[in-house]
Amino acid sequence: MTLSGCVVAVGNNSPAPSPPTTNPKLAGMQYLYGSAEADAISRQAWNALVTYAADRVRRPQPDSVVLAQGATLNDPRFVSCAGKRPAAVFDVDETVLLNLGFEQDDLTGRADRAFPGRWSAWEQSDGHAVLPTPGAAAAIADLRTMGVTVIFNTNRDDAAGATRAIDAAGLGPAVHGDTLFVRTDTPTGDNKDARRWRIADRYCVIAMGGDQLGDFSDLFNTPASVAERRARADGPRVAALWGRGWFVFPNPVYGKALKGTPDDIFPADRRWHPTGEQ
Repeated sequence: MTLSGCVVAVGNNSPAPSPPTTNPKLAGMQYLYGSAEADAISRQAWNALVTYAADRVRRPQPDSVVLAQGATLNDPRFVSCAGKRPAAVFDVDETVLLNLGFEQDDLTGRADRAFPGRWSAWEQSDGHAVLPTPGAAAAIADLRTMGVTVIFNTNRDDAAGATRAIDAAGLGPAVHGDTLFVRTDTPTGDNKDARRWRIADRYCVIAMGGDQLGDFSDLFNTPASVAERRARADGPRVAALWGRGWFVFPNPVYGKALKGTPDDIFPADRRWHPTGEQ
C-alpha cells in the first residue's frame, strides 16, 4: 500500500504550554534601567540642579530649601541659612545610584523570598552591582568644586554598606554622621525630616534631590488618596519649588507613586471609548 498524499501525525498531542506571564515589574525596569528616555530625564535633572546651585552660590539667599518645623505645604517656611556653608542633600537609592543588582534579582529570582532578608543582604554586599544615575557623578563633582558640601540622606539601615555603595558608584566620600545619614540615625523610621533638620542646623541646604516626595518633606507621607497626593505636589506654594531647590528623579519601579486603580487615576469627566464600545 502506498501512503502518498497522507499526513500522519506522530508524537505528543497535548496542548501547547501557555506563554510565560510577563512580570508586572518589567515595564518600569525597562524604562528606568534600560531606556534612553530615563537616561535623558536623569541628566536633565542633574543639569538643572547644578545650574540652580551655582546661582545660589553666586547669589546667596536668606533661607534654605528645607521646610522648618511647624511649616505646612500651604504655608511653607524654611530653615534659615544665616552663617552656614552651602550643602546639597540627596537620597541614595534611585537618586544618586541605581540598584541594578538588586532589581535584576528581584525580577528574575524566586518569588517566594521575603523582601527584608534580601534587602539586608543587598545592603551588606560589596556594591559592585550598582551604577551612578546618569549625570550624577559629574554633577556631584561640580557641586563639590563650587564649594557645596554633598550630603546623603538614605533610608538604608547599614551605614557601612551605604558608604560602600556610594564609593562603588564613584560618588564618595560619604562619612557617617557628617555627610551620610541613615534610617537608624533617628527614631522616626522612614521619615527623614529629623535628619534633614539636623543637617540644616549646620548647613545652608540650597538643593535637595530624590525619587520619592518623602525625600523633600515628611508632610508628603501622611495618608492621602491618589488625587490628594497629586494635589499636594501641585499646590501653588509647593509647585514653585520643583526645579528651584527641589529636584525629582524618575522611578517607575517602586514607591508610593505606584498606587491607584483606573478609577483613581482617570477623572470621571476625562474618560473615553470609541463610539459603541464600553
